Amino acid sequence: MRVLESLAKFCAIVAGFILTGITLMTCVSLLGRNTTGTTLVGDFELTGVAAGAAIALFLPWCQARRGNIIVDFFTAKASARTNERLDRLGALLLGLSIALLAWRTTLGGLSSYKAHSTTMMLGFPEWVVYATMVPPLGLTAVIALWQAAFGFGEEVHE
Repeated sequence: MRVLESLAKFCAIVAGFILTGITLMTCVSLLGRNTTGTTLVGDFELTGVAAGAAIALFLPWCQARRGNIIVDFFTAKASARTNERLDRLGALLLGLSIALLAWRTTLGGLSSYKAHSTTMMLGFPEWVVYATMVPPLGLTAVIALWQAAFGFGEEVHE
């Protein structure tokens, strides 16, 4: 799990750099628009492309740190063992869902590549976005399935 957590942390750091870049680009574009009347062409396209990649890159770290939403209203009085089993079931379901999403994203990227699909303003190849999303989605699935199989590394007492 340490290797998976290190990869997840690396993905989150890359996502942070991407979001920092988006923020700086947006500031430059807004300053230019409001001071000189010029703007960066296609800034909204780049923002959308980068945000999609950043969101996918944050998912592995979120799963590794158990940062996903857990609604424990109905299980607050259940035993620790029951809660652990439910958490592992949730991790299994999430892992399977994200694996399906990674597979479908791969197919979407291949389709976009074959069709030479690009963004409207800049002509940025859309398959690149898919390609940046697939590895972190796959990593998220692996982390969740690992947690479902082996637990979360915490002792559970009844």
